[in-house]
Amino acid sequence: QVQLVESGGGLVQAGGSLRLSCAASGNVFSFFSMGWYRQTPGKQRDLVARITAAGATHYADSVQGRFTISRDNAKNTVYLQMSSLKPEDTAVYYCNIHQRSGFTWGQGTQVTVSS
Repeated sequence: QVQLVESGGGLVQAGGSLRLSCAASGNVFSFFSMGWYRQTPGKQRDLVARITAAGATHYADSVQGRFTISRDNAKNTVYLQMSSLKPEDTAVYYCNIHQRSGFTWGQGTQVTVSS
């Protein structure tokens, strides 16, 4: 069983930066990918960025060029560096891991971007 704990959210002005962290514990020795998703009230949870076990990355069009996903294997931690933040980036950000057994989600961290 895997546990994911996100941190790093907060309030930032438009144009600013934040770095989110997702620390994984438990059985993280084998996985397909880890990713960041975000959700606003009344809307579905959307993919923001994903990194595969091989290190390949994929980004939503809305964050391409502004966000960077990375992974520290020694720390079992995935990061999301967010720059040039916009008010529309305001959401709860969730980390997830995709393994053979399925998907596991973190509890989420709030990111609020003020205009």
